[in-house]
Amino acid sequence: MPKITRDSLMTLEAYAKTRNAFRAKVMAHKKNRTLHLGGNVTLIFEDELTIRYQIQEMLRAEKIFEEAGIADELDAYNPLIPDGGNWKATMMIEYPDLDERRQMLSRLIGIEDKVWIKVEGHQRVYAIADEDLERENADKTSSVHFLRLELDPAMVQSLKRGARVSAGIDHPQYNVTVEDIDPAIRASLVADLV
Repeated sequence: MPKITRDSLMTLEAYAKTRNAFRAKVMAHKKNRTLHLGGNVTLIFEDELTIRYQIQEMLRAEKIFEEAGIADELDAYNPLIPDGGNWKATMMIEYPDLDERRQMLSRLIGIEDKVWIKVEGHQRVYAIADEDLERENADKTSSVHFLRLELDPAMVQSLKRGARVSAGIDHPQYNVTVEDIDPAIRASLVADLV
């Protein structure tokens, strides 16, 4: 997928005019890129559109309009766009109750390394997590992680021929499998592959 450049971004003024329509477009797009793994973990598979939205929102929220600040945002977010042979996802661990969340984040250390996908006929692929910085310590994991799921060419070809995809987590404190991901999500993800 192409990377986002400074020239392809909207100015703050232009974004302000189209923000509501652009946000609605992105939210609709994310519906077919969101995978729930059990009741407390969600993967949002990123692509050029979802990352473009994140960058535009960060520029807006922080009122960044200088070249250096824009370049910093591009450098931070462009690595989250898949490159045609992988999927990249934001993983969110969600427990509405604050005490339960605190307790579970301490019990779920290492969960980000136990997320997997399986293309029918191939071995599981485990996520490579948090390549930019460590998001856990000896006491707890973070509620947000960034994952890369690297696919080999044979997997890509199988997917393009219609192979099913399953996904899950095999952490001792959180074990879940989705046997066959929703066809709309699968189609959206396969469109990312070259």
